[in-house]
Amino acid sequence: MCFCHRYRHYIALINTLYYICPYNLTLAIMGQATLSMRVDDTLKKKFDMICDDFGLTSTAAITVFMKTVVRERRIPFEIKASGRDQINKEAWEAFLEMRTQAAAAGVQDLTLDEINAEIQNARNER
Repeated sequence: MCFCHRYRHYIALINTLYYICPYNLTLAIMGQATLSMRVDDTLKKKFDMICDDFGLTSTAAITVFMKTVVRERRIPFEIKASGRDQINKEAWEAFLEMRTQAAAAGVQDLTLDEINAEIQNARNER
């Protein structure tokens, strides 16, 4: 009987990756590193509670995230921010919508003084 068959039941190495094949035993000890970061206390508590619901520690969840990034070579979810052009387009569309509503209400031709008077009247009615 070869070495790996006789002793494979006695191998219990922490932080060690081992591969057993019929003829040889290969050990590869994995180094450990510490990741330290600052986050908002409330965010950390909420994250820990959600991880606990999944049966994970926050360390395990972050490790899963990191392994996924390395394996897929991408962030495993969409990170999106509106660019200036998109914001300007949305602002212009909102302006046109307000203009349409003003025309429907018959107030599209008010002067600046009339607009200010309308605002003052609305404030006085509060």
